Amino acid sequence: MKIIFKDTFISRLERQIDYISRDSPSRARKFKDELLASIRAISSNPFRHRKSIYFNDHHIRDLIFKGYTIVFRIKPDTIEVFGFVNYQNSPTD
Repeated sequence: MKIIFKDTFISRLERQIDYISRDSPSRARKFKDELLASIRAISSNPFRHRKSIYFNDHHIRDLIFKGYTIVFRIKPDTIEVFGFVNYQNSPTD
């Protein structure tokens, strides 16, 4: 499955990487590398991730990664990664 990164995700990720790199550039690189590896792993079994708490759609899922929620949409041949949310600011059920 092909993974597509939407502009909203890229923009929010870049801001977070910039913020982390102010304290530790190496920690920022490690965060980005580990996050991208986790996202690449989605394609092997996308439905194993929880249904998104932000959308009422079975095909939109949340990947939880180190206090962040990465929101993605499952399509027939692609995965669209479009959300990057600080988990502490997520709505409660």
